[in-house]
Amino acid sequence: MPYFNHETAIIDPGAQIGFGTRIWHWTHISATAVIGENCNIGQNVFVADQVTIGNGCKIQNNVSVYNGVILEDDVFCGPSMVFTNIYNPRAEIRKMDQVRTTRVKHGATLGANCTIVCGNTIGRYAFVGAGAVITRNVPDHALVVGNPGRQIGWVCQCGERLSDDLVCLSCQKQYRQTEFGLSEG
Repeated sequence: MPYFNHETAIIDPGAQIGFGTRIWHWTHISATAVIGENCNIGQNVFVADQVTIGNGCKIQNNVSVYNGVILEDDVFCGPSMVFTNIYNPRAEIRKMDQVRTTRVKHGATLGANCTIVCGNTIGRYAFVGAGAVITRNVPDHALVVGNPGRQIGWVCQCGERLSDDLVCLSCQKQYRQTEFGLSEG
């Protein structure tokens, strides 16, 4: 088998799981889920049908990745963070035809216990702080905290906060502002 799964994990027939991926205790991967290579899927994770998870993603314990969520490569989902997929759910009314797509772009970090309201995009290398509630799109490299989430700065590809002149004091990368957030250079 090209991937590892703990004996308590449930992998529905048809799920596509990439080489080198590790799936841990009490996790359920649904039949039409697609998971890339070299991912780490923690304990008690649920991956729904029609979910796409890129290469190198790390999904910590107690995360449910619902239909409509797309994780690009190298996304980090902190423990117990939350995705939604229906904006205004009701128990008595079936609304699965109203799923809103949520895209988390390459290299983004979603902190522990944050909530991502469906229909939003989290930019490349953005950093959503622990407990934040995201109600709108997050630009590339933005540092967002609070409820509702608000941008308080910028972060480098290496995850360190940038100085006011958009230079990383840790790795020395320099950034410039673009219409999508920040770009290297």
